[in-house]
Amino acid sequence: MLVRLEPGSSSPIYMQIADSIAGHIESGSLQAKERLPAARSLGETIGVNMHTVLRAYSELERRRLVEMRRGRGGVVVSGDADLREMTGALVSEAKRQELTKADVTQLLDDMWR
Repeated sequence: MLVRLEPGSSSPIYMQIADSIAGHIESGSLQAKERLPAARSLGETIGVNMHTVLRAYSELERRRLVEMRRGRGGVVVSGDADLREMTGALVSEAKRQELTKADVTQLLDDMWR
């Protein structure tokens, strides 16, 4: 199932939905260009109002994980595959510049702040 809700959670339902879908995107079980279920359909499946699902989809769009397209619903635009591709490019460039893994790690640590 795409979404699992925890009834006793202090997290709002829309955030549980968004976090659950984001987890699927980050794990790669939802790939770039894959369509999300229609809000009405997903709402009926998990027993919540479609507006709650739309709010979750808006949160995912805010996180830049999905793009909402009128008439087509939500489409995954990002995920682990994109991050892996960028990381591969970083590693290739670092090797080309003869940087060590420690050098790259230090650069990442500096930028993370």
